[in-house]
Amino acid sequence: MRNLLSLLICLLLTACASAPKYTVDDGRPVNEALLGNIRAFGAGEQAVRPAIARSAALKDPDCDKQWELPFALATSNGWAENDRVAWVRALNVDERLTVVAVAPGSPLQLGDKVVVLAGLKTEDTEQMLNGLAEIRDRGQPFSVVLSTGKQHVITPFEVCRGYTRFAPPSTPEVQDYHWLLSMHSLEVPKVQLTEDEALWAVLWTQGLSEEGGARMKTFHYGSKIVGTLYNLVTLASGLKGAAMAAEAAVTAAKSAAQNVVTEVLKQQLIEQGKSLAAQKLREGLTDAAEKLTRQQVVNALQAAAANRGSLSGVARVGATVFDRADAWAFERVAKLGGNPLGGFRLHQKLIENSFTSNAFAFDAERLDALSKLADAKGLGYEVQAILNGFKPEELLFEIGAMPLASAPAAFSFSGPEDMNQGRFARGLIDAMLDMPMASGPAKK
Repeated sequence: MRNLLSLLICLLLTACASAPKYTVDDGRPVNEALLGNIRAFGAGEQAVRPAIARSAALKDPDCDKQWELPFALATSNGWAENDRVAWVRALNVDERLTVVAVAPGSPLQLGDKVVVLAGLKTEDTEQMLNGLAEIRDRGQPFSVVLSTGKQHVITPFEVCRGYTRFAPPSTPEVQDYHWLLSMHSLEVPKVQLTEDEALWAVLWTQGLSEEGGARMKTFHYGSKIVGTLYNLVTLASGLKGAAMAAEAAVTAAKSAAQNVVTEVLKQQLIEQGKSLAAQKLREGLTDAAEKLTRQQVVNALQAAAANRGSLSGVARVGATVFDRADAWAFERVAKLGGNPLGGFRLHQKLIENSFTSNAFAFDAERLDALSKLADAKGLGYEVQAILNGFKPEELLFEIGAMPLASAPAAFSFSGPEDMNQGRFARGLIDAMLDMPMASGPAKK
């Protein structure tokens, strides 16, 4: 009996020693800014995943296609120990591939841990994701096995080209626009996207690909889009490898942007942000957004124009057709039963929060052009109500008379701001097409 007991203890200890150890939330202090960004990242993924699935119903014959999945994944593999705890605390994500967003009808649910993909099982999550990207793009059903042992069959679905993804939580300000994928800053999900606003974001991103793809490809076309970091980001842009690339891209972009935005305009926008932030603090963050002054609205429109003008590489070429993407989304959102004014509502929420470093806060030219489309549909008064009584044409006229107004530059495939960015000269996404997957050794 004693020998049998010793054997059982030995077997248990051996099993414990060999079993993978995954991060748990032990209550330690973590980086609160990162924690908030991870939550925003998750909220964004959870908002757009149903919208992506919803967009498939368009079956639009006028756009190039790509395959999507009814769920989004994340993993904390490769992150520092404290940051891995933050991922668990924010989204219940550990080193395994964890489901962080689902579309209606998805056989997988939030928090599920994927351990086998179409027969592939490995602790190397990057290898798993790369395999998943290849499987997805075949467009055929495949099986997954969860940590619980349950097996499910997943069927990819086809949508218009242009992946809608969000910045890695460690670099929330990153934004990049490409005909294959757009990465939106975490400002966007921080305003708590409604269904219509999420649908607008997805359709706009697809519209940018459709309306701007030819121009962006002429600027730079790379045929190799498989077997790289790009593949992984189409499935989980919160990856550590993507975060490292984004940090390098931010450094390069900040250097280039110094030649784009004048010191006077930068100072004006900084003061505007400080003023609005102070106002919101005074008023308890309750109704300050509803009391934007005309000057604050004008400043926000200028800030959005400055953001658009400061983009570089492929994104700068894409920025020349942001207005066409607006029209593309406006025309299609109603076909899916959505509110075509969702773009206006998203714009208003963003500027009320002083969030203008993104593609969905309109500058004056875009706001006026889109309002004309809405007016033609008999929605002009509703647009004005959303904008708290301000008329887009009057704001455009007012800004047009100001020397700091950022009118769209003449179309060009090149610019001096691209000269010193190295591998990121054409943008983060384009650089990822040539970057290896590995971000470091996989955690054992």
